[in-house]
Amino acid sequence: MALPVPNLDDRRFQDLVDDAKRLVAQKCPEWTDHNVSDPGVTLIELFAWMTDQLLYRLNRVPDRLYVKFLELIGVRLFPPTAARGEVTFWLSAPQPDVVRIAAGTQVATIRTESDEAIVFTSLDDLPVVPCAMGLAMTQAAGERRAIDRGMELEGKAGFPAFAAEPVPGDALLIGLSDPIPANAVSLHFRCTIEGVGVDPNWPPLAWEAWTGEGWTACEVDRDTTGGLNRDGEVIVHVPRGHVASLIEKQRAGWIRARVTEAQEGQPPYSASPVIHGVTAATVGGTADAVNADVVIDELIGSSEGVPGQRFLLKRRPVVPGDRATLVRVAEEDGWQEWIQVADFAGSEPADRHFVLDAVAGEVSFGPAVRLEDGTLRQYGAVPAKGVRIRLDAYLTGGGRTGNVAPGAISVLKSSIPYVSRVENRRAMTGGVDGEDIENAKVRGPITLRTRGRAVTAEDYEHIAREAAPEVARVRAVVAGDGADAGSVRVLVVPAVPSEGGRLAFERLLPSEDTLARITARLDESRVVGARVLVEPPSYRGITIVAKLRARPRVNPTRLQAEAIEALYRYFHPISGGPEGGGWPFGRPVQVGEVYSVLQGLRGTEIVEDVRLFGADPISGQRGQATQRLDLEPHALVFSYEHQLMVSEA
Repeated sequence: MALPVPNLDDRRFQDLVDDAKRLVAQKCPEWTDHNVSDPGVTLIELFAWMTDQLLYRLNRVPDRLYVKFLELIGVRLFPPTAARGEVTFWLSAPQPDVVRIAAGTQVATIRTESDEAIVFTSLDDLPVVPCAMGLAMTQAAGERRAIDRGMELEGKAGFPAFAAEPVPGDALLIGLSDPIPANAVSLHFRCTIEGVGVDPNWPPLAWEAWTGEGWTACEVDRDTTGGLNRDGEVIVHVPRGHVASLIEKQRAGWIRARVTEAQEGQPPYSASPVIHGVTAATVGGTADAVNADVVIDELIGSSEGVPGQRFLLKRRPVVPGDRATLVRVAEEDGWQEWIQVADFAGSEPADRHFVLDAVAGEVSFGPAVRLEDGTLRQYGAVPAKGVRIRLDAYLTGGGRTGNVAPGAISVLKSSIPYVSRVENRRAMTGGVDGEDIENAKVRGPITLRTRGRAVTAEDYEHIAREAAPEVARVRAVVAGDGADAGSVRVLVVPAVPSEGGRLAFERLLPSEDTLARITARLDESRVVGARVLVEPPSYRGITIVAKLRARPRVNPTRLQAEAIEALYRYFHPISGGPEGGGWPFGRPVQVGEVYSVLQGLRGTEIVEDVRLFGADPISGQRGQATQRLDLEPHALVFSYEHQLMVSEA
């Protein structure tokens, strides 16, 4: 916890007024009217108010000194992180030429009376490449050769997409005229209803694209063919790595529909669909976007040629990005790159290094330090006098407001030829507000103790948060189950938005980039012999089945909705638990807590029955009813499909 700040003068307004009135009674006994209507008392209260303001500012001195101490030991506030995700630009109609959507294109959510629009910026150029249907082949499961179906496709008879009795692995191959990385292709099929047996809304079919290293799964946006069983359209989102390749000496951008193993409750194909015709056209493309503005080539000033120079950016705070931040200095042989470092401790006098304070938006160059013998030691090079300095590119903005739900982004900030609309098919995630000064005060003593080395569990957690400030929770536990001595598991929970406490289980897994950054940073900081494993925690699903009785004149439907929402909020891995900071790691779930949560609702008359079940959020299977669900030290609870019945009073 933070150190207690001394109160240099604890007197307040009323204390000052009372002291002044007591002095008036001593010094001026003839002044007997001390009511607030007296002009003299009015002056006393005025000066007491002014003095109270001075005391408040005086009591701020310890805080200021503490902050200056934090600056001396190198503690900087964590900047906000920006929510990221993918946005899809849909064409108004297929185009004969490439449609280029430039990097820096801005899209936004809808502005309402109460909420401002949340703006996102695309990070890279997106070419929407036109394509056409070129080739069609079929490949039986286990066979290396594919059969060209071009002649049959030109005739009226058509051809079977799979074997007479389709088995997992049978595939229909579509060769596009050109590869279309990160684009969406519309495939129009003319089919005969032969693939009987399958559920048209859930066919055992997977769409994949060839990326040079293998077949990569594609996302299907819409399938009106019912699993290739009727005339309709399939919109397939092709991955970024899509490349042209040769199959049976035929070059094309290949995608395929492959029969998969039927899952539980999913009916398989009993006969092959018959394809009579296929056409293809590119209808859109998907680009990465971030909830921040991109500033390119900002001129930040001219050098004075002295050590320790500082330059303020026009925009702040600076949001961490995927690319390294570079400063370019105009020298005789052109613009030279200067590299960002965390500090100048390891910088030599000739090293082109700079430090960026992301929250303050300040670029600093190396200082000169006077040593004990009187000589000066330069840490990092100093730009020559008069040269111009510019920042290559940076992001500014961020915050948790960018964690918007799927479909929330629908506004193009500027019109783009041939683009009709934009949307985010998945939620944007990763936005976290910047650190406040109170949290930095708590972090200061930890930083002073660790000095960048990971020894205790708290050290691992502190350094992991420094490496990835966008995560919601970090927990370090000793690895068990026969692991080597000195092994540490660092459990990472990403920051994801939730609606009414509900979370999609797959979004609780941190990105590979986040895990890689934390792993690399801890590998530099761990003691010799320690083994570090960075991974998400184990999630134990729970399902609560309960029966409530509502109070008189309480709507049972409304109470049911409130009760389910309360359970999702309380048993939440990020914002639930008794303290509201996320369910504690390893804390068991007791049925008595469920009674407490439900009975605390205003409309609940009595909680008649509660049953607690363990649940697998992947398979959906439910365990036996229990009074207590124990969790491992590395596990967190996850709500899965609570069920409540509410009866009227």
